[in-house]
Amino acid sequence: MAMINDEILKVIQKVHELLTRKKLTVSVAESCTGGLISHYLTALPGASAFFDAGVVSYSVESKKRILDISPETISNYGVVSRETAEEMSEKIRALTRTDYSISTTGNLGPDVLEGKERGLIYIAVSREGQTYARELKLRGDRESNKKEAALQALMFLFEVIGDDRKNI
Repeated sequence: MAMINDEILKVIQKVHELLTRKKLTVSVAESCTGGLISHYLTALPGASAFFDAGVVSYSVESKKRILDISPETISNYGVVSRETAEEMSEKIRALTRTDYSISTTGNLGPDVLEGKERGLIYIAVSREGQTYARELKLRGDRESNKKEAALQALMFLFEVIGDDRKNI
């Protein structure tokens, strides 16, 4: 499987098992990871039991047009921000009506973007009534940052669902 090492495969297997066992659904809104989270989620058989949809909204315009991200959020905080990640996650979950959603936005590099350094990534996980976000400061090259951001997003989803007592 392209781009999937043993560490990533173990995380994918854990996420598959958790979502299947708890009968939960998930959707994804990706920017900087460019569809890699969706690729990881669908790398193993059985993903159709829990994976509903993935949207890659790479441009500012697609974030506004497809995900209905508020222009005020983008102008006030930038595309590379916790606020944009949270809104992306909330909007894709509402759009797909899934139990959970994941989003990523950030600067993989090599250049500074919006005055924000390479490797600054925001990931968010949303469920009904609650959105969690995390900031990552990655130090690798573009490709390794992309893989690490996708892996961290899946681990974050696993952590949030694991802490969600209403699903136990």
